[in-house]
Amino acid sequence: MERYDIHTPITFPKGMYHLSDEEHFNYQLCRTVNWSGGDLEEIKGIAGAIRNFSDWKNVLWKLGGKAEEEGRIGNAIAYYRMADFYTSYADPEKTAHYTYARDLFYEYYGDYFEGEHPAVERLQAEYENGKYLPILHCKPEGESKGVILIHGGNDSYMEEFFFMMLYLRQNGYEVYLYEGPGQGSVIRLQHLPFTWQWEKTSKAITEKYDLHDVTIIGISLGGYFAPRAAAYDKRISRVIAWSVYPGTWDVFAGQMGKGPVKAMQGMLKVKAGKLLDKMFARMKEKGDLGAQVITDMCYSYGVSTVSGLGEAIGNYDLRNCAQLVDQDMLIIGADKDIMIDRTLIGRELDMLVNVHSLTYTELKTKQEAGDHCNVGNPKLALDTILEWMQTHTVEFC
Repeated sequence: MERYDIHTPITFPKGMYHLSDEEHFNYQLCRTVNWSGGDLEEIKGIAGAIRNFSDWKNVLWKLGGKAEEEGRIGNAIAYYRMADFYTSYADPEKTAHYTYARDLFYEYYGDYFEGEHPAVERLQAEYENGKYLPILHCKPEGESKGVILIHGGNDSYMEEFFFMMLYLRQNGYEVYLYEGPGQGSVIRLQHLPFTWQWEKTSKAITEKYDLHDVTIIGISLGGYFAPRAAAYDKRISRVIAWSVYPGTWDVFAGQMGKGPVKAMQGMLKVKAGKLLDKMFARMKEKGDLGAQVITDMCYSYGVSTVSGLGEAIGNYDLRNCAQLVDQDMLIIGADKDIMIDRTLIGRELDMLVNVHSLTYTELKTKQEAGDHCNVGNPKLALDTILEWMQTHTVEFC
């Protein structure tokens, strides 16, 4: 296999496109192009064939095979990886497909990881009960401007942030990119579900490598995880929440409506969880995509029922720790975010009463950055981060 040329300049696609009438499929297809390395014209050609999660898996996997046969390995990795995205944890092919995509990634980009002084190191930090956190680590070629710890959120793979990591390195930073419980290989290969106590993951890395004055960047659900880590890990001096995220019930209410969420919470309060589970089971059988997503989330949160998930997600809330966040903080939002109601920013800002400084930046649709995590313009989001960091580099005391 011909490998990727590591001397290729780092560039990022830009643009949001109408690829599917189903808004979440449309978003994830744009993500396939802009974050994972898919080909826009090729995605346009297959998008209409995707009507449900089964189509999603089969169409993208087939497209990956075509790209691999033609030697377009970067495109193939994008399609294989994203084929996994809507594949249920109950699917017997999920682990094999994920592993194939991941192994292909490390083979194709192998020149970054090899040699006496590789550009990127593959490390791991011991976690709990014999588990470990996988890490990609890189240092800038010149003097370092500081250390960044970066992670994703609810449904991320660290490999999709690879070139973002390299861009931060190119701009002078040492970077530790990692996966925690519930994410990527940690849930798929080690079967370790999410923890709301995210400081356990940051400390596993900051303490092992004796890191200080760290900037932590959390993407999507990482907008909760990163400030949670900073609340209890004071080796962290700066917090960047790459998404508004006051709490998971808040996010659910923004997507589903306040009425349905209040009904769900009320059912849990009166111990009617079995009824809630039956409702979601019926919705799933009828092909409701939202019910299928929520049902499949149970595995990565370490529960077996939707009612169990409802009980668990109450912990994923900044109200539990916001008063302990006393570092400098940046929140990056989006004006047309399909995942998170932009008006939730007011609730989040009101919680963060003890931060050293607080900056909120909302990127816009006219900048191709108006959707969740600014997926249409990753370079603009990264440049926003770098500009903010330039003014917040004095060691926090």
